[in-house]
Amino acid sequence: MVEGLGLGVGNVKVGDRVVYVSPSGMAPPGSYSELRVIDADQLVKIPDGASDQQAAAAFLKGLTAWCIVRRIFPVRPGHVILIHAAAGGVASFLTQWSKHLGATVVGTVGSAEKARAAHAAGCDHTILYRDVDFVREVNRLFPAGVSAVFDGVGKDTFLPSLDCLDPFGTLVNFGNASGAPPPLDIRLLGNRGSQMVTRMGMGFFFRDRRVQHEAAEEIFDLMSKGILTARIERTYPLREAAQAHRDLEARRTMGSVVLIP
Repeated sequence: MVEGLGLGVGNVKVGDRVVYVSPSGMAPPGSYSELRVIDADQLVKIPDGASDQQAAAAFLKGLTAWCIVRRIFPVRPGHVILIHAAAGGVASFLTQWSKHLGATVVGTVGSAEKARAAHAAGCDHTILYRDVDFVREVNRLFPAGVSAVFDGVGKDTFLPSLDCLDPFGTLVNFGNASGAPPPLDIRLLGNRGSQMVTRMGMGFFFRDRRVQHEAAEEIFDLMSKGILTARIERTYPLREAAQAHRDLEARRTMGSVVLIP
């Protein structure tokens, strides 16, 4: 909530509930605090229908998903999308949004519990990657390959995912949960057809703040209609932020984790 304003600020007022993101390299950190000073241009008002926790859980993840399904790989009916760690926060948004846009969604997950969560988000097929070779299973389900892979895992899934793509498919990496993706010999892409690989840099999409507000408006609209849901599985007091990170690193969480000041 806005508690004070500098001179000349007109886009928000004291008492407004607001949300923001600070993409890497685009703004200073500071979210792990009870109060902070921030440029008003970075703030987006939270609509009345969304709670503070929903907005906190949804905004960064929703913007990440928006960049992928609206700009990097515009999802259309008929696409087949493979989403790694489909029960995770960003992946859950990608699953819901891709399904809403008419795609068939395949999700890799680490447990039966996470498979149920991924199905609830919209996955048509789930693959327990600890029990099954996901490449072999994807190729069994879709012998011609998938249209795109959305990969927030990184090292463990990046190169094998190329074997899941159709000859003109796109691999979108947006995270490093298992470590940084390994180096890629670009000749591999030509050996399979004309595949494409990209790494998302979200901050570059929103240098024009009008684009960020456009994306935010769509995210909150879809949330108000129940198409996108921020699944908050666990909250922590701010003083337990270190434990929240340990649980995330150990993959003991699903959906979104929220720190409460």
